[in-house]
Amino acid sequence: MDARETLIAELRRHALVIGEVTLTSGATAHYYVDAKRAILRPPGFRALAELVAGYARRWEATAVGGLTMGADAPACAALAGGADVKAFFVRKEAKVHGLQRQVEGPPLEAGERCLIVEDVVTTGGSTIQAIDAVRGAGHHVVGVVAILDRLAGGAEAIAQAAAGAPFERLSTIDDVYPDRPGR
Repeated sequence: MDARETLIAELRRHALVIGEVTLTSGATAHYYVDAKRAILRPPGFRALAELVAGYARRWEATAVGGLTMGADAPACAALAGGADVKAFFVRKEAKVHGLQRQVEGPPLEAGERCLIVEDVVTTGGSTIQAIDAVRGAGHHVVGVVAILDRLAGGAEAIAQAAAGAPFERLSTIDDVYPDRPGR
């Protein structure tokens, strides 16, 4: 199996939860994909590392990150996959103590080439918040990678916010849960 097939198999085996849940967006769904259950295991993390590091190299990113918690594992996976990047995490709001930063991690130089990463995309709100914070800090967004797209309109919203930077999804809900009701 290649890295993408391995990632999908791990998501299907460990991350897919059938049952009614409330999503970050506030919407109710009959299934949930908790990608962390799959990517924080060796096979899922290795596959993710290969894929995210590949995009970081392809798009010549110098930093990889996004809104914490959804971006934490994929950003670290880029490092584990051998990409020559800095990992960073975006807080929902800047800290009011310490260094009072919204973008955490190694200091990013002005104009860094940032790859935004996300675990699961539904509406795209978290990813867009990360894009806005990174641009607001004076950096460039070279692309966006999501582990799983729920195919609920988030990709389109992200593509618009990314303003020409490519958006790639490593998998979709069709890959992980093809027989879901109402498909």
